Amino acid sequence: MKAILVGNGTMGGRHRGRFEACGVSFVGVADNDADFEKIADKLNVTGGTQTVDFAVIASPATTHYRYTKYFLERRIPVFVEKPLATTAEQAQELVDMAAASGTVLFVAQSECFNPIFLNFRKHFVAELNERCADVTDGHGCDTAGNEPCRGVHLEFRREHRYSSRCRDVSVMLDLLVHDLSMFLTLFPSSDVRVESRNESPDGNYAQVKLKVVSGPFAGASADFVVDRESATDLRNITVNFARNGELPSSNYTVSLARYTPEGEIAHVPDSLDNEHRFFLKLLAGACGEWGRRAAQNAADCVRLCCGT
Repeated sequence: MKAILVGNGTMGGRHRGRFEACGVSFVGVADNDADFEKIADKLNVTGGTQTVDFAVIASPATTHYRYTKYFLERRIPVFVEKPLATTAEQAQELVDMAAASGTVLFVAQSECFNPIFLNFRKHFVAELNERCADVTDGHGCDTAGNEPCRGVHLEFRREHRYSSRCRDVSVMLDLLVHDLSMFLTLFPSSDVRVESRNESPDGNYAQVKLKVVSGPFAGASADFVVDRESATDLRNITVNFARNGELPSSNYTVSLARYTPEGEIAHVPDSLDNEHRFFLKLLAGACGEWGRRAAQNAADCVRLCCGT
């Protein structure tokens, strides 16, 4: 398989190395618009002779929409770093464009493929179903008109020390999208409402509160805290289940990260390996509906970051 890489920085290098380990050959690498124009001129869809199987977009976030749209317009599958775009309208446009042409669009929201999260999700969903399964009216209320999951609360907390990376967008589109993407694999976005949204003037700290307002898990809520100028590094999910009938309360915290002996976050390579394998399955024609849901998840994350 042949691919093009747009954005050869830290994440671009990681993606390139993993795809090359899977047998992919990169026939073009662009780090700026001038490089990109030279590559584009060689593509056979623009009159050139070079054929590619997909494009990897790992350029600055503010350029994701433009580059992704370029390839989707030419029906070239795209693997793009998060966020998909910087506005809800642009993100949804790209998802709709990919769906209309049947072109694969994958957003690298790697935490959704983190084996620690996948294990957490399995156990959390099982407990959620056990505690909130008695819904009978079809609108997220029990027979007494109560929200069945009003005693379920999650907190997603993501703190990073200062980094010069990803400073072209706010902490919402830089870090919050990770936690929103995981949350939306637990609860459908159509059932979720933004309760509050606060961001620091410099865009480096934010707090968001979401509530599940419909569906079988109505009443569940979540707080999100993201800080990219913290004194520490952490990526935690805290779960609180209130007492429910004969079921006792349950409270626990899961760390999504592994740490070095010095206390710093160590990269979890399985997350990237898993998402790359999934993308290659999408290219092979497998898991199509799952892939479409994942792309919509990415657009919904941008929408929630933008407060809509």
